[in-house]
Amino acid sequence: MMWKLLKLQSVLLLALSTIGAAQAAQAEAPDEGGAMTLDARVDEGVMGINDKLVKWRRDLHAHPELSNREFRTAEVIAAHLRALGMTVTTDVAHTGVVGYLRGRSEHPLVALRSDMDALPVTEQVDLPFASTVKGEYLGQEVGVMHACGHDNHMAMLMGAAEVLAGMADEIPGSIKFIFQPAEEGPPEGEQGGAQLMVKEGVLQDVDAIFGLHVFPSALGTVQYRAGGIMASSDTFRIKVKGRQTHGAVPWGGVDPIVVAAQIVLGLQTIPSRQLDSTLTPSIVTIGKIQGGVRSNIIPDEVEMLGTIRTFDQAVREDIHARMERTASLIAESAGATAEVQILAGTPVTSNDPLLTRLMVPTLERVVGQAQLSISPRTTTAEDFAYYQQQIPGMFFFLGVANPLDPAPASNHSPYFYADERALPVGVKLLTYLALDYLRLAGADKAP
Repeated sequence: MMWKLLKLQSVLLLALSTIGAAQAAQAEAPDEGGAMTLDARVDEGVMGINDKLVKWRRDLHAHPELSNREFRTAEVIAAHLRALGMTVTTDVAHTGVVGYLRGRSEHPLVALRSDMDALPVTEQVDLPFASTVKGEYLGQEVGVMHACGHDNHMAMLMGAAEVLAGMADEIPGSIKFIFQPAEEGPPEGEQGGAQLMVKEGVLQDVDAIFGLHVFPSALGTVQYRAGGIMASSDTFRIKVKGRQTHGAVPWGGVDPIVVAAQIVLGLQTIPSRQLDSTLTPSIVTIGKIQGGVRSNIIPDEVEMLGTIRTFDQAVREDIHARMERTASLIAESAGATAEVQILAGTPVTSNDPLLTRLMVPTLERVVGQAQLSISPRTTTAEDFAYYQQQIPGMFFFLGVANPLDPAPASNHSPYFYADERALPVGVKLLTYLALDYLRLAGADKAP
């Protein structure tokens, strides 16, 4: 029943949006006998592929694949790009696919990026195209679902590729379409994701890059932010070593559990008391503590695992140093030792300020001023940051929550649902960002 109601609502609202888009395209079209403007051709092209967008998205949603295992997904994408006449490179960073569309000239060259992988989540959404796929994760059989919405990203970029390929001879530059595996992180012991894509040369000669992410905010809204928009994500492991003794005779040893508890509290003073929280937020979270085997034995060792989130590289490095010092000194004061291992992860996703300022009018043109807002910082992470370390980049959020849902599920939830009416909006955003950037870059106004 829920699916039927959503489908009926989608048909009605899609009809209204199609009428509005048709009116906009007609307004931009020239007088009879003249050539249609490039923007009018984009609008017409997007309208013409709406059914394809839904078909692609549902197919990809029903056939999710885990990180570095996106084999079928890559085949579907590569076949689509080849059918459009693009130069296609496969097996990039394992399963990545890159399409190259030559316009009127080789340069400027702009890139549009989509991620490809799904998550080890068992879908709970009542949809006719819901995933029933099983996969292996950490040695266990798990359900697999596009719980982060990457199926939408791929369909949108496939749509942008089709629209832009139809006007290649009018594009003032060239475009790379980057379909990236393993955004959620490669399997243990493997390389992958954006970092490996960069290492394998996907950004060669690229001047700027754009990407988006669906988010359970109001349908069709766009949120952007200059500078840090998503946090860096580091993992840490702290091993506290004491001296084992009977639980009834704690003075006969050194209790690593008590020391670990003191370290947990000490680490929380770093973001809350030692750093200026008015400048940039930061988070230190302990997610796992493990030690001991029974109630009356004080163990030799306790291990803690956690995550660090920051929005500034200097603050990130400062926190690392403070954590090592805090843990070591607390342990030393109790006669224990603390080994701190920090595994640097995804950097800060930081939008180039000049590029963002130049492209905001494009976002507004597509969704309207009322639908556009500055995003709050989000402490989740995104490996799009690796591209931004090399070239100017801009990453933003597109709202996909159904208006009938009073409490839309978050990304990574088994109940996550993306309203398909956002698909053509995403195509327009990506298409116009590419075209407008190339126009500006050709006039030496873009970074």
